[in-house]
Amino acid sequence: QVQLVESGGGLVQAGDSLTLSCTASGRAVSMYVMAWFRQRPGKEREFVAAITSGGGPGIVGDSVKGRFTISRDNAKNTVYLQVNTLKPEDAAVYYCAADPNWYFRGGYSQYYDYWGQGTQVTVSS
Repeated sequence: QVQLVESGGGLVQAGDSLTLSCTASGRAVSMYVMAWFRQRPGKEREFVAAITSGGGPGIVGDSVKGRFTISRDNAKNTVYLQVNTLKPEDAAVYYCAADPNWYFRGGYSQYYDYWGQGTQVTVSS
């Protein structure tokens, strides 16, 4: 069983930066593809970024490319999402997810078997 716990959300001002964290528990999590999704009010859940077990620059969605960065620390079983230059439209519940595969299959939520409870990010203009 894999459990994911997000933290780091909160109320920020437009233009601010934030780091979201997702700590995972369970065997072999370090071998999984880890991702962040978000769900804005009244919108479908949206892919934000993903990173394979080996790390590296990750895959970032077009809507946040250049402002968001994903990274992971396998020793801590933790994945991070660095969000810079926040905009009001970035306000959402941000979810951490895990795909029990070693390669990135895509930003489709059905590929991800495990989900956290979400962390709220609110951006004031």
